[in-house]
Amino acid sequence: MVIVFDVLARLPLWLLHRIGTLLGWVVYLSSGRYARRLRANLQSAGLADSRDGYRKLVRANVSEAGKGIMELPWVWRRPLEKVLTGVKQYHGWEHIEAAVAQGKGVIALTPHLGCFEIISLFIAARLPITTMYRPPRWAFLDKLMYEGRARGQTKLAPTDLGGVRQLIKTLKHGGIIGVLPDQVPGNGEGEWVPFFGRPAYTMTLIGKLIKSSGAAVVMCSSERLPHGEGYALHFTPLAIDPAISIPAQINAVLEKTIRTCPEQYLWSYNRYKVPRGALPPDTVKEQ
Repeated sequence: MVIVFDVLARLPLWLLHRIGTLLGWVVYLSSGRYARRLRANLQSAGLADSRDGYRKLVRANVSEAGKGIMELPWVWRRPLEKVLTGVKQYHGWEHIEAAVAQGKGVIALTPHLGCFEIISLFIAARLPITTMYRPPRWAFLDKLMYEGRARGQTKLAPTDLGGVRQLIKTLKHGGIIGVLPDQVPGNGEGEWVPFFGRPAYTMTLIGKLIKSSGAAVVMCSSERLPHGEGYALHFTPLAIDPAISIPAQINAVLEKTIRTCPEQYLWSYNRYKVPRGALPPDTVKEQ
């Protein structure tokens, strides 16, 4: 598999994206469960103002999901300096620098939008960053993912108590940590708050880290440019009110971020699942 990835990494990004479009449709048409979840999540989000608009969004998302798979060899296996040439635009980087200058640490939130894999590499080329790493279900991907992410000034922390301590230590020393804010946490590690009008079990770890460190929070998103031209990165500071549910505030900003480029969000992810052992939500009050 490593050899396959290395061969694919040599192909130009525009070609990988074209192949990805075909792959996206193969997966969509061959997996009823995948297709149903994608459609259901998109439909409930209410992002389209008409049935035709909804269908267009589904078609675009199928294509973008395939691109997201096929660009992984390009991002993980090419030399880092060549991968970074794919970032054609970046907006708001001064917010990261300003947050670092405050000396209380920075929490970089990276949702499953566009080529989110490239964001930590971009940051790590400029500043040290510690991100949490959970090995994939497929063992053959572990080596590829680990080596692809642990480059530049990146440190990977395991998704356990030791990893959380590593994040806390990084913030204590004024460093940057990276977190996927839209990943469903385990039972007891989240709370039910709205996400596109539906209750979603959302991690409370971010709020605990903010309250314990006073760290600044920056939303970091990646936009896949058309025709394989590369990527545009966006860094937006968040004003967090510790007196209000932090998971609800983060979900609200996530929604706003996703609305800028909804076709590139990972709608096939089971964002609304009930973690094992957790009680399903009865009602969620509007925040």
